[in-house]
Amino acid sequence: MIIRNLPDRWDLEADVVSVGSGAGGLAAAISAHEHGASAMILERTEQVGGVTAYSLGEVWIPGNHLEAEIGIEDSPESGFRYVKSLGMGYANDVAILNQAVHGPAMLEFFEKTIDLKMIVIRNCPDYYFGYSNDSVAEGRLLEVEPFPAQTLGEWQERTRVSPHVMYGFTHEDISRNGGSANILKWDFSAMAERLEKDERCLGSGLICYFVKGAIDRGIPMHTGMDVKELIGDGTRVVGVRAVRGGEELFIKANRGVVVAVSSYERSPAFSKTLGQQLDVQSVIMPEVDGAHLRLAGKFGARVARVPDVTMLGFSVPGEELQEGVPLWRNIMAFAGLPHSMVVNRAGKRFADEGFYRSLYFAVDAIDGATQDHPNFPCWLVLDSQAREKYPLASILPGQPIPEEVGITADSIAELAAKTGIAAEGLAETIANFNAYCERNDDPEFGRGKSLWGAYMTGDKFHKPSPTLGPLLKAPFYAVSLSRLASSGIASAGVVVDEHCRAMGWDGEPIEGLYLAGNSVARLDNGAVMQSGMSNARGMTHGYLAARHAAGDPSTLLAAALAERAQSSAPA
Repeated sequence: MIIRNLPDRWDLEADVVSVGSGAGGLAAAISAHEHGASAMILERTEQVGGVTAYSLGEVWIPGNHLEAEIGIEDSPESGFRYVKSLGMGYANDVAILNQAVHGPAMLEFFEKTIDLKMIVIRNCPDYYFGYSNDSVAEGRLLEVEPFPAQTLGEWQERTRVSPHVMYGFTHEDISRNGGSANILKWDFSAMAERLEKDERCLGSGLICYFVKGAIDRGIPMHTGMDVKELIGDGTRVVGVRAVRGGEELFIKANRGVVVAVSSYERSPAFSKTLGQQLDVQSVIMPEVDGAHLRLAGKFGARVARVPDVTMLGFSVPGEELQEGVPLWRNIMAFAGLPHSMVVNRAGKRFADEGFYRSLYFAVDAIDGATQDHPNFPCWLVLDSQAREKYPLASILPGQPIPEEVGITADSIAELAAKTGIAAEGLAETIANFNAYCERNDDPEFGRGKSLWGAYMTGDKFHKPSPTLGPLLKAPFYAVSLSRLASSGIASAGVVVDEHCRAMGWDGEPIEGLYLAGNSVARLDNGAVMQSGMSNARGMTHGYLAARHAAGDPSTLLAAALAERAQSSAPA
């Protein structure tokens, strides 16, 4: 269904127009330029970087050449099997394979073209290491070397930095200092030096490499450009209509429009009806409200959904993401620390708090007998040992928990009375949990067995377990948790083909319309998510979309499929 809504004039023009300035949009613009097409970037806000800049900056690429250089054996095929086995049947084999074969190629492409400098995050395992035979203990998760943001010139201040992560540190720095649990023991000298020089790490550093790549190529980056509508000529998408400062502008795209605007989590209606998430808060910018669905939907783009989690968090009074917008804190890194647990109103634990996929999938479980969510509302419960040793987001060890954040009580019974948690259930749960800690074994949920969970959420100095520690010391605390969306990683998105062209409900590609990153349906991973997948797929989508639009589509997938067909053919 291609609409014909051509304007009387065109105000701007490029071969490939990227809508959105995260990794997907910037990768598309740079790839287009490198393949002989002109490019332009349109960004709705006044800063470039998108959700990528807010992230930890991890990029997950099985079989990448950096693994091989340090002696780690891996392959794209192993990565394919890992995702397929964990996707629970919700993924598409061809889409998984497409990402698997193109991830390594994309990485090498951007290393050569924009001098992207990435390194292996040492000792950082796959989520399901030890569970999947195709998992690895390290090697697939990459991060950038610190980027000197002063080289961005006028774009230094116009490129986002994260309010959520300490972007002056690399993963190696954080791990060497004992992880986020041991912030009081950190040596901040390296961070101070980097911040003084404005050397950015993690997602804030990753996006800088792409911004610099666009600057060096003279690719126009227009901020404050709110794209309202796609333009079609009756046969294909040929441009966009945008508004900037109250002025309507028509931008012509000679070869294609790449929509890379993240997800829809700031839209309560889309989160509820597409994501099936109730009353979720968000840790990302307010503009991430489903623009890709509104734009592509008018042209008949198909939408698909996979199962995904609802996260948990809280906000600290006075902290803002931007003016008038509360800053929400995810409990992922704190829920699994020793002397802490998460309970429902019955006072029962309901998952492994040390591995967020276990905890967050259980949040919205439905009891069909009562048509109820038994695990929500829920609370993070901790004792004074935890408060003396560990941060709670921006609340440092030893600092009081504000009344608006949590409740303090001198006994478990008083804590239950103040929160409305079932007193008998809570007392029994804590007694059982303390016994598990004594035995260093959680028979209910296996807390402590996830190596990735221990890496990300544990205290490496706490023995014998980085995640198991009893709740014994008063006063006790309970933090009421709110539902959070998934930091831009949505369960629903627009279906694309191997070249990232939008697909219609009739199964045919919508010519001239491409999508990238979190705007794309996650048929390449299904029900599984893995740190670094989101950044990797956004960069890969942008790379592939621009290649096709520029007239040089990749043939790697076709070759991989042919090789598979040949290997499975009878002798």
